[in-house]
Amino acid sequence: MSEPAGRRPLKVRSAKAATKLAKALSEKNITPNQISILSIVFAALAAACLMALPHVSGHYLWILPLCAALLIQCRLLCNLFDGMVAVEGGKGTASGELFNDIPDRIADPLLLIAAGYSISGVDWASTLGWAAALLAVMTAYIRTLALSIGAPANFAGPMAKQHRMAILTVACVLTAMQPAFIKLIPAAASFWSYGSVMLITLIIICVGCILTCYKRTLSAYRYLENKV
Repeated sequence: MSEPAGRRPLKVRSAKAATKLAKALSEKNITPNQISILSIVFAALAAACLMALPHVSGHYLWILPLCAALLIQCRLLCNLFDGMVAVEGGKGTASGELFNDIPDRIADPLLLIAAGYSISGVDWASTLGWAAALLAVMTAYIRTLALSIGAPANFAGPMAKQHRMAILTVACVLTAMQPAFIKLIPAAASFWSYGSVMLITLIIICVGCILTCYKRTLSAYRYLENKV
């Protein structure tokens, strides 16, 4: 089956487990658009877990980040299966592209803004989260704009959606490990404060998104200029 224009290339689509699950979903009374909307629900739940971190203690300091990591991956699975059910399952709709793109523009900011608010003791952390969210939306805007004026779809990184969510998931897992690590090695508290991993992660995402915006803009510019 030929790939639709503008579809994000993902190797995982060819995995047997993904193919079987997509086929099973296609046979149910579930539409791709419903799966797309479900991704927002998972993102919102993950965001709630992150935003609660400054207000909890004890076991919640590792339970909530792990829940956030799991929910982020559930969001990504929705992003995978909505397309597979639509294309491979033959259940695509005329409005499918709206549901494919708009939920991502909601889910990404929810997660990145929440990541900023999850960091306590750093006054500018929330601003950093908002900056990461804005830059994440900007990467998608440049891709969509370039496609609308005749350039090919460009999903390249270094900080495309899958890269942002991968690094954020790792940050959640490391944040969950931090209390146990400090308890095991108390001296580590001097260089690994709670929230420091998330702070560094947001800085990396911001820098990566700026580079991604530059690369996508340059790629579209070169293509369009050479096309004339």
